[in-house]
Amino acid sequence: MTNKLIQDRFLTRKEAADYLNTKTATLAEWASRMKCGPPFFKVGRQARYRLSDLESWLASKMVSFDVDDDSPRA
Repeated sequence: MTNKLIQDRFLTRKEAADYLNTKTATLAEWASRMKCGPPFFKVGRQARYRLSDLESWLASKMVSFDVDDDSPRA
């Protein structure tokens, strides 16, 4: 149960940017486009990111290569 609580913890934009190794401005830009970044919640004027959503979003961005083929596949 503790692991589930950790995954569902809400992160600030700064914490989410640190976790993703990107800048807060990048997350803000993605949020303004509302299509290309990780999902987030609006709490008042603040954006909050759930850790489990960040992990899922990252997993969806993985590119792998077939051993027999050099072309990437999503």
